[in-house]
Amino acid sequence: MIRSGVHKSVQSLEQDIRDWIAQWNDNARPFVWKKTAEEILESLAKYLRRISGA
Repeated sequence: MIRSGVHKSVQSLEQDIRDWIAQWNDNARPFVWKKTAEEILESLAKYLRRISGA
């Protein structure tokens, strides 16, 4: 709804975000991390090394 939607005003976007939150909360489920903290930090370190020369 939010990604593919067309919003003609900030108020329209805000209402769609509120609607999405309400819908999510009706069927809430915990977020499950797919990577370990070490994997995330290594990925970030690689990215920072890559852009440091930019």
